[in-house]
Parts: sequence; C-alpha cells; structure tokens
Amino acid sequence: MERCANLPKHVALIMDGNGRWAKKRGLPRLLGHRAGIAALERTVRAAGEMGIGFLSVYAFSTENWNRPRLEVAGLMELLRHYACKKVPDLVKNGVRVRFCGARRGVPDEVLRIIDWSEAETARCGRMTLIVCFNYGGRQEILDAIADAQSKGETIAGEEDLRKHLYLPDIPDPDLIIRTSGELRISNFWLWQGSYSEYYFTDTLWPDFGTAELKKALQSYAGRERRYGRVEKF
Repeated sequence: MERCANLPKHVALIMDGNGRWAKKRGLPRLLGHRAGIAALERTVRAAGEMGIGFLSVYAFSTENWNRPRLEVAGLMELLRHYACKKVPDLVKNGVRVRFCGARRGVPDEVLRIIDWSEAETARCGRMTLIVCFNYGGRQEILDAIADAQSKGETIAGEEDLRKHLYLPDIPDPDLIIRTSGELRISNFWLWQGSYSEYYFTDTLWPDFGTAELKKALQSYAGRERRYGRVEKF
C-alpha cells in the first residue's frame, strides 16, 4: 500500500458512532459494536500497511460503565471474542498489543484476557496497538499523582509526572481522529494529546476504513506543527 508523506508516528482513534450506525438500520446497539470491531480490524491492517508505528484506540472509557448492564456485558464479550479470534492474526502480522487504563474494577476474566493478549504479542515489533480500556484522561493523571506520592516522589516537572502514567514509554499521539461528527475529545489522552493534531469526520465508526484513514493522514501531512512557536518571516 502506498505510504503518505509526513507520516505520524502515533495515530489515536476515538471510535464513535456504533450506536447511531445501528439505530439508522433498526438494529440493536450491540450489532453496531460488532460492526465497529470489523472497522477496527480494517483500520489496524491499513495502519500497519501504511507504516504507522503506534495506533491507539479508545475502546472503553471509565464512564462507559454507566451504560446499560446488558450493553456493558456485550462489550466485555466482544473483547473476549476479538482477543481469542484475532490475537493469532496480530502475531502473524507483527502487531504488539498493549492495554492502557486502570485495572481496578475490571472483572478478573477480562484482566486474564488482557494479560494473555499482551503476553502473546510481546515480541511483535512491526506496529503497537494500544487498547485504551477502562481509561479516562483525568483518572490517569490522578493515578499518576497518587503513584508518585505512594513512592515518596515529588512531582516538580512534566517528566516527573510522565513516568507515572499508565504507559510512560509510548510516544505522544501526533494525530487524533474522531469519527461520527462530534467535536470533543471525551477525556481521551488529556496529558499526551496536549500538542496533537485533530481530525474530525462525520463518518460513523463502523463505516470507517482505509479511504477515510488516508484522508486523515493527508490532512495531517499538510499541517505545520509549531508547539507554541511562531512562524519566522
């Protein structure tokens, strides 16, 4: 697959619109989430072929526990199914899986799936897929502060806090893509996304694929990242 110029190292995805996709078709919300899994598979494959090193996805937020019980149970089952069926393919394609989020409150069975997926793909090096699960940006910062305090460490600067984040070794996202037309970040990568570029699309997540990813990358390629600096004349 042809690679875009000025390729971002880390692309992040807010995968929004599964429920609306299902509603438009008169389907249960869970079928929208299943269609979203298919979109994730397409996007992971395309990102790897394009040469993206890190792809992070906002799979389940700390606020998502407030959804109807049956929907949450269905999402947990989708995670289990995806891991069991797709991890071997990810290994074959050199994709390492890492989870990012708080472990407390997560069912033991789900934690076992998370640990197994990470262990099975630990030696893969073509691309890293970061699954943000039970993740909230505010909670991550609070947990980082609490972790530092528990170790008797003082946070005097950015790097002092960064080393206590859930995954301190990953690069900050260069580009954050949100689907479904919503113009907000929904508590995602609050610390790491301070200087990220954003791309918003009206496309609902189950309809997202290679063509839409290319559009986002082309938009990113035409931007100049200044990090607060001014352009020289």
